Amino acid sequence: MSEIVVRHVLAEDATAIYQLYSQPETYADTLQLPHPSLKKWQERIASVPDGMQMLVACMDDKVAGQATLEVNNRARRRHTATFGLGVDVRYRGQGVAKAMMRTIIDLCDNWLNVERIELTVFADNHAAIALYEQFDFETEGCARRYAVRNGQQVDALYMARFRR
Repeated sequence: MSEIVVRHVLAEDATAIYQLYSQPETYADTLQLPHPSLKKWQERIASVPDGMQMLVACMDDKVAGQATLEVNNRARRRHTATFGLGVDVRYRGQGVAKAMMRTIIDLCDNWLNVERIELTVFADNHAAIALYEQFDFETEGCARRYAVRNGQQVDALYMARFRR
């Protein structure tokens, strides 16, 4: 198996990220819309705001996954962060999401002073839920009819992990 390298996003990653989120299997499990814009991804990468880490996971120098980690900048919530991630369908099941999770948790626990990492995940995304549980995330609640996917309203789980 190829080594997975997680690093900060570069401008030249925009096309690969655009292609990743163009995949129906990827955008269906995120809040991304179909038919993303390459220009919007180029703009996002060019202007990553303070408090946000935009990362990519690469295998054989090709972008296999993308994650965005955002530390809350509100005064009473600075101890919290949230993230989202996506993995290219061609690289699923090869440890890409786990590598990104390890990096996110290392950043939060050891560098960003984050005590609580929060996320939402569609309730029927069993693979993602199992991954998050491996990293000590616990379900805190369910948001019924949280978002629309393929014309149907779907539930999402609120999950969180506390620093040990």
